[in-house]
Amino acid sequence: MSALHALKGKRGEYLVVLQFVLFFAFIITPAWNPLATQGVMEAIAPLRWGALALFGLVALAFGGLGSMHIRDYLTPLPYPVDHSQLVQHGVYSLVRHPLYSSQLFAAFGWTLYSLSLTHLAILAVGFFFFDYKAGKEEGWLTERHPEYADYARRVKKFVPWVY
Repeated sequence: MSALHALKGKRGEYLVVLQFVLFFAFIITPAWNPLATQGVMEAIAPLRWGALALFGLVALAFGGLGSMHIRDYLTPLPYPVDHSQLVQHGVYSLVRHPLYSSQLFAAFGWTLYSLSLTHLAILAVGFFFFDYKAGKEEGWLTERHPEYADYARRVKKFVPWVY
């Protein structure tokens, strides 16, 4: 790929940059919720830890299995590699974008754990961002793999059986 081609963002390069910006914004943003007093946080600590563990494990499973199943076609860009094949097995039979789902589930777990309104706002922005990025990727995948349209009708985008 030429440097000029990369500068034009024809393969989603800007989306990758924005994804990293969102990721680091989520990490460095302080937790803020004026209603979450120390007493409230302590009273619901087991629920908070449970949510963090549950969504963290789902995120690890989706990210790990998703990477493993497309290891030969994995790229940071949403544009599919030239030798890609449509993967519909394993975690890809549950969701079409497990790598995006993994980040959303991890962020959701942390947001529930911290009860942070700032993280909830970034998570909402992240959801819309990944929805847009997945839409761009799906357009390219449909061009490359005509059977993708049928796959998309059968399998949810991010959350099994929900969305």
